[in-house]
Amino acid sequence: MAVMTTIAAGPALADDASTSAALSKIASQTEGTAVYFGNGCFWGRQKQFFDIETSSLGRNNQTVSATVGYAGGAQAGKDGKVCYYYAPSDTVYEKLGHAEVVGLSLSSGAEEAQFRAFAKEYFTQFQETPFGMIRLDPQDMGAGYRNVIGIPGGVSNTKFMNILGEENTKGMALLPGEGDRGKETDKVNTIWVMDIDKFPFYQAEVYHQFHNGIGKAFPEEYRVGVKKAALQRGLIGSTGCPDEL
Repeated sequence: MAVMTTIAAGPALADDASTSAALSKIASQTEGTAVYFGNGCFWGRQKQFFDIETSSLGRNNQTVSATVGYAGGAQAGKDGKVCYYYAPSDTVYEKLGHAEVVGLSLSSGAEEAQFRAFAKEYFTQFQETPFGMIRLDPQDMGAGYRNVIGIPGGVSNTKFMNILGEENTKGMALLPGEGDRGKETDKVNTIWVMDIDKFPFYQAEVYHQFHNGIGKAFPEEYRVGVKKAALQRGLIGSTGCPDEL
């Protein structure tokens, strides 16, 4: 099966085999194009994108691609690791400038239609307020939960940007992301659009995959059955970060 990888430039990332493997997984399952979406805690968002894959894209436990991870930062930590908070501080995703995201794969030949389905779902994950559009879980604040979208080429990808513009019916700001920790903060009504080739996806620990939502229990088949299938087919696996299995 052909594999499409999206490894950022620079020896710190390109030479790291574990990074390459994590990037490959979200695209290899359908020989497609990797993208990611982030807006708050990734547990609930993964379930929502999983539901789109199974209800609208005809995917099943053996072909879904929704995988939680970290992205949006310009660097990885020691040994190329990007980890959750219980890891050594120099590998913690937020300190490295990353946000929680869900990685997805677009099937070859159906990229635009599938990207639109994911984008449409993404914009339902906000609520309108007098202050602008905010996330469904506004209690999670800070750069590690900021709104990000990763697409090949970033804002220069005209086709995907047009789709985002059409699905962005409430006029949220779509700004080019450059991995700048000082500027790319957690702003209401703002989404940072990243070039996935420069700011790649790092798979999160197995513990976080197919997890319950915040204050919401998801079906056992999702938490156990789907996770087991994802492990067996290699969609998810050890990242070298501390895990709670």
